[in-house]
Amino acid sequence: MTTDEAAPHDLESAVAVVGMSGRFPGAPDLDTYWANLRDGVCSLSAFTEKELLADGADPAELRHPAYVAAQGLLADADRFEADLFGFSRAEAAALDPQHRVLLETAWSALEDAGYAPLDAPSRTGVYVGGSPTEHALAAGTDPALAASIGALQVRILTDREFLAPWISYRLGLDGPSMTVQTACSTSLTAVHLAVQSLLLGECDAALAGGVAIGSVRRQGYVHYQGGIFSPDGRCRPFDEKAAGTVPGSGVGVLVLRRLEDALADGDPVRAVIRGTAVTNDGSGKVGFTAPGVDQQTAAITEAWAAAGLEPSAAQYVEAHGTGTELGDRIELEAAGTAFGPRADTGIALGSVKSNIGHADAAAGAASLIKTILMLEHRTLAPTVDVTSPLAALQDSPLRLVTKAREWPDRPGLPRLAGVTSVGIGGTNVHVVVQEAAERRSRPSAAPGPVVLPLSARTAPQLRLAADRLARRLREADDALRLTDVAHTLRTGRVGMPLRGYVVAADAREASDKLAALAEGHRGTATDPLGEAWLRGEEVSWPALGGDVRRVSLPTYPFAGESYGALTLRRAPAQEPHEPEQSGLEAQVAELVIEALDLTGAADLTQTYFEAGGDSLTAVHLAGRLRDELGIDVPIQLFLEPITLEDMTHRIVDMKQNGHADGALDALLAEFEAES
Repeated sequence: MTTDEAAPHDLESAVAVVGMSGRFPGAPDLDTYWANLRDGVCSLSAFTEKELLADGADPAELRHPAYVAAQGLLADADRFEADLFGFSRAEAAALDPQHRVLLETAWSALEDAGYAPLDAPSRTGVYVGGSPTEHALAAGTDPALAASIGALQVRILTDREFLAPWISYRLGLDGPSMTVQTACSTSLTAVHLAVQSLLLGECDAALAGGVAIGSVRRQGYVHYQGGIFSPDGRCRPFDEKAAGTVPGSGVGVLVLRRLEDALADGDPVRAVIRGTAVTNDGSGKVGFTAPGVDQQTAAITEAWAAAGLEPSAAQYVEAHGTGTELGDRIELEAAGTAFGPRADTGIALGSVKSNIGHADAAAGAASLIKTILMLEHRTLAPTVDVTSPLAALQDSPLRLVTKAREWPDRPGLPRLAGVTSVGIGGTNVHVVVQEAAERRSRPSAAPGPVVLPLSARTAPQLRLAADRLARRLREADDALRLTDVAHTLRTGRVGMPLRGYVVAADAREASDKLAALAEGHRGTATDPLGEAWLRGEEVSWPALGGDVRRVSLPTYPFAGESYGALTLRRAPAQEPHEPEQSGLEAQVAELVIEALDLTGAADLTQTYFEAGGDSLTAVHLAGRLRDELGIDVPIQLFLEPITLEDMTHRIVDMKQNGHADGALDALLAEFEAES
């Protein structure tokens, strides 16, 4: 493909990546991720003993001679903009951090594709997976949490099997919704399944990817001789000194559509997936956790066959590359067999695990996103911390990239790459990805000012959104048509309470006015529809005319508070807490505070709903009041516009005066039966 008009056989089996979003160690967004990759930055964190102890590490473990204080840490993984997704404070605190981060990343990925997250294309599917987490394990073994919100609710808010359904539910996506689990190859398997679903017509758009946040806390690990973890906190794929990987966290989501549909609808095509394949080693390996050569080779050859290409057409391979002696050797043998000899300089090879560690269920998404960014920037990023590439590479068609360099073009063929992911248990995945074709230049839109609307939930977020868009327009200069920007902002964003707009005729003017808006200065130019937008009205924006397209723009700047994470570790010693109340009233207040995840008695000045209460929590709180304190409370009490403090007094009065709610037993019985 060299133009927008792809050949028919390309359209029939090709899938476009129209949007993507991710967060990885050292990178809260994909712009930073790319800068780190390009510059050869190792984003693995090393921790001090003080930092580890502050996060609850066992002092005895830290004294172990083989303890390695390193991790690929995902910053701010405990934060979540719960209100945006309709979760109460109590629900958000119980919700696994993986669910929180994945929901926000799915939102951003849709925005990157130019679609409003609550107005995505019909029949949008979701294919994602996650890793085991400390939070989920702690939640599942916490009887107090189950008593507070119910065992079923605990499972729904923490179990990996609900990762996909929560996205479908909160974003209103009605295509297939599947949580995928194939260990380390989970997210690339999710991409394969999404591609197949699109080609079979089961959905018209799909979100695919994965998340891995084992813990939001700083922590290291104990290195064992012969184990998979590195003895020095560094991962060196395909290096003679490679001795293991480093655990890491991350999240990545891609938005996929059939290429034909993406081109017809003016989507921002970032790359094209030409073919995918999945195999399993079966019993053809030395052990369950060991990789196998034959089926890794088969996954590669089958994916390139599905793409209608020879494997030798590849210019780059993003390997699974864990930095383990057995894994790297087998992967190199499998890839060498699949790609065959090359007469030229060989096929470039790399592994992102050297930069961010092993992101487990998100590893494949991290690799695929890295490869797409390299295709977009036409630059091969280095594998870092490698000083002595494996001798076996000398007889291989593969050449390890250790310094950033230009990705050269070639006559008659686009840039092509393969991405491999391998899971413990033997599930091998390979994806063939191609650079996006250059879009045909279009006549400039008719001159004249256009309205660029912005919105956010808070004033600081609105200012940040304006600043980010100003920077993007300044960097892009004339590369972005202002009508495309306006079209994307009007149709590809959710309208929120705090609003602003600018009126501009070109990108430079828009950038200047947005920068002023970010500093709190409203421009003098006004527009009737812009003013209606400011008032919070539902605006029917007029057609911009001409051939407008969606474009990739900065996404919503999340700014949620910290909801922490449950832990199995010992909590740091705290000063004894003196209760502010005594007797029955103190017991009732304690149950209310615990059920609503309040910080203390000072929060009892709110109403039940102001404190984040909902009907489900009310049922369980009423049940605990009955079971633990012998008080039958009518559910209607929680609906009254009174403070929690007044509600506590009335509950105590009910106990003392013998009030009861005869319908409560039936309501609780019905709920428990459904559970």
